[in-house]
Formats: sequence, C-alpha cells, structure tokens
Amino acid sequence: QLQLVESGGGLVQPGGSLRLSCVAPENVFRNYALGWYRQALGKQREIVAVILTDGRTNYPDSVKGRFTISRDDAENTVYLHLNSLKPDDTAVYYCNVAQLDLRPRPSYFPWGQGTQVTVTS
Repeated sequence: QLQLVESGGGLVQPGGSLRLSCVAPENVFRNYALGWYRQALGKQREIVAVILTDGRTNYPDSVKGRFTISRDDAENTVYLHLNSLKPDDTAVYYCNVAQLDLRPRPSYFPWGQGTQVTVTS
C-alpha cells in the first residue's frame, strides 16, 4: 500500500525546535520529489518544503531560514527540521509528493494521518 507515515510532532515553546520524519515506500522515495505540508485548524493545506531526488530543495518565504528538509536514502525517510518555531507554525504536518516550484500537483498519494505540531508558551 502506498502510504507515507509521519512522526515526530509534539508540544514546543516559541523559539524551540523539532524534527519530523516521513517514511515513504521505496518506489515513491526513489522516483518522486517529496514535500512537507501543513494544515492549521480552519485553514487550507500549504506546502512548507520540498526536496528532489537529487537533493535540491525549496521553501516558501514563510519558513525559509527556519525549516530545513533533508533525506536519508538508506532509510527511505524525509526529515523536516523546524527551528525558531512560532505559534503560527501550529498545524498538522503531512508529507506527500511535491514540485520544486511549490505549486499544487495534479494528484497526490493518499494522505497519512500527519503529525501534530503545537507551539505555545
């Protein structure tokens, strides 16, 4: 089954850090650009990072310089390092296929359950 599994979320204070993990099926990991998305309560899902199979990355301005996406080819895992977290970063974070230009794709694999990140003092 083509399912991506996210983990690593939690409760953190403003200014804190977290590392999220996404394990993907091998054929997805090897052949697709992967990205991290987030959806805050009452808002639309938005992309926050993308990484290509060759390692190139891109981020929207809202997280640039604070979030870093990386991949571990041996573990079929994509990571999202979140630093300098703000309350506005509170959301459920998901991973799925993505495009370098950060635009919506015509289709996605089934969305996983995501992992909750809550930033509060």
